[in-house]
Amino acid sequence: MTSAMRMMEENLKLVDGVMVILDARAPKASLNPKLDKLFKDKKVLYVVNKCDLVSQEDVKRTLSAFRLEGKETVGVSAMDKRAVDLLYDKIFSLLKEKVERNKLKGVFKPMRIMVAGIPNTGKSTIINALVGGKKATTGDKAGVTKGKQWVRIRELELLDTPGTMPPAFENQTLAKYLAFIGSMNDANLDFADLAYELIAYLAEHYPEKLKEKYSIEDTTLPTIELFDKICIRRGFLMRGGEFDYDRCATAVIDDFRKGRIGKIILE
Repeated sequence: MTSAMRMMEENLKLVDGVMVILDARAPKASLNPKLDKLFKDKKVLYVVNKCDLVSQEDVKRTLSAFRLEGKETVGVSAMDKRAVDLLYDKIFSLLKEKVERNKLKGVFKPMRIMVAGIPNTGKSTIINALVGGKKATTGDKAGVTKGKQWVRIRELELLDTPGTMPPAFENQTLAKYLAFIGSMNDANLDFADLAYELIAYLAEHYPEKLKEKYSIEDTTLPTIELFDKICIRRGFLMRGGEFDYDRCATAVIDDFRKGRIGKIILE
């Protein structure tokens, strides 16, 4: 991550503005304070992505909170063409003064935008949606983009950058949310522990969705018993009737990340 930050710092002089991509399910957790400091002298647009995975009420609340902090913000789903078109217009609105100055000088060149954010918020997917085809490398796990990539889109040139995580997690709750949404390297996580924490969160904040998805009547049971019931419902049992927590954990986390449990915000 240190090399990624260094690369962005070196390339800032080449761009006119920055897009910081956030995950609508954990918008505050997906902010990297070091990026805010790095971009303080640039026009910054905060793009709350994956809005299709949370309710419209939560989207409005998130955007309102960011705007109250003075942040230029837009909510999108990379799968929604209208939202992507709105994002394109929003970028030029943000850089309107620069565009007008260039026109007065007789300079007509594409605006250059750096695309940044923590891993797996959908930076490359947003770029591909703007392009209307596959240009940037995408994936459903953290760390797919390894180096910088320039992508030309009509009157824009976008610089896709690797995901950058905060160097330390002082707030363990926010760190847990990032693990839930797939912004950390799954290879470094204990999925059974992570699923246990996710089930506990859902039982407390979204009990009806937990009931509906896994046919659990009583979500007030201890978390380990809820875990057991999901194993039974999904058939994750080993020889001798022991619960296969590892397979069940992978399924539960995948259900959450793909939006199959419902529209859920973690903050």
